[in-house]
Amino acid sequence: MSFTSFLWEIGNISNKSSRKRHRLRRGQAHINPEASFSSSPGSPGSSTVQIEQRKWANLPPELLLDIIQRVEQREQCWPGRRDVVACASVCRSWREITKDIVKTPELCGFLTFPISLKQPGPRDTPIQCFIRRERATSTFRLYMGLSPALSGELSKLLLAAKRVRRATGTDFVISLVGDDFSRSSNKYVGKLRSNFLGTKFNIFDSQPSTDSTVCSSCELCRKTHPGKVAPRVTTSNHNTAKISYELNILRTRGPRRMQCIMNSIPVSAIEEGGTAPTPTAFTNCLDEHSSPLLDSAGRRPQVGSTSRSMQNVPLVLKNKAPRWHEQLQCWCLNFKGRVTVASVKNFQLVAAVEPSENVTITEQENVILQFGKIGKDIFTMDYCYPLSAFQAFAICLSSFDTKPVCE
Repeated sequence: MSFTSFLWEIGNISNKSSRKRHRLRRGQAHINPEASFSSSPGSPGSSTVQIEQRKWANLPPELLLDIIQRVEQREQCWPGRRDVVACASVCRSWREITKDIVKTPELCGFLTFPISLKQPGPRDTPIQCFIRRERATSTFRLYMGLSPALSGELSKLLLAAKRVRRATGTDFVISLVGDDFSRSSNKYVGKLRSNFLGTKFNIFDSQPSTDSTVCSSCELCRKTHPGKVAPRVTTSNHNTAKISYELNILRTRGPRRMQCIMNSIPVSAIEEGGTAPTPTAFTNCLDEHSSPLLDSAGRRPQVGSTSRSMQNVPLVLKNKAPRWHEQLQCWCLNFKGRVTVASVKNFQLVAAVEPSENVTITEQENVILQFGKIGKDIFTMDYCYPLSAFQAFAICLSSFDTKPVCE
């Protein structure tokens, strides 16, 4: 039975139950419980909205919970995850139950809702994606899947970026869709900005990384512009990471050397028992009822002095050292079959930690992000905890910018 037929049968059950309750209450006044959430009684089509809302919302919670759990367990990859998103789009009660059932990518390894792109990836198995570069339009598209040859038209578009050249550098504007890169749009998620030489980059997120940042930013806006009305959408950007490429003035042979300072991720996230900040909804400093950030276990991060000192130490990523292959006469890295074309853009990132930090050898050698070429304008991107898809995509975009002093 298809998913559409399944929902149609559930709708018939709901109609029968609502008619039975109506016969039992015959002669009594009935107040619509969904009236406060729908259109006003005098507006056209308000009764239709109330009927459609009541038909789905009046399902027993136990039955509804079992239905969504079965759908979520059956559909474990795209495009099947569309059915899970469709359940969350039926009505308000379905949305709340679906959000409670669907876990974060760190726990389940799946990307479901758009906020999953801002949440850390899984700890064990990396999420495999590929990037398609379009030279004519200077756009880059991130897809979910192994490669375009295996996925075909079933690939799920996750993020898109457009390169905008300026007099002092280059901007990569990142959006949820491939045809709207305006910062005033609700599809805007962040950007990557470089300096003039293309050796230093800053990753800007459209939403802050901590609750304290939200409060301080809002208070600063109110103090600076107390008489102004808040705009409909925010245009603020929050610096969450810095990327720097090492200069190669002597033109020595070897791959590019880069370092990433993740200001939004503490180094304690990769320690034993550590957790990375996990946003639960898209928020900005103009939202008065923005939901707080949670850790991977669904708890609020503590604000004690010890936690604050650990949060001030950011996670640093560095290149994994390659080895020189005598027969091939080139530098080599083990990409486990995910990279097939030699390129100066290929890299693997691991954590750079101090000996005093409580990080095991296994965690230090674990590849957090790898990026490489497999064809003309086709690249693979595999990332895992504690990076998110947005952060990994922004780091990979920095490799596409011209760097004459680094090669």
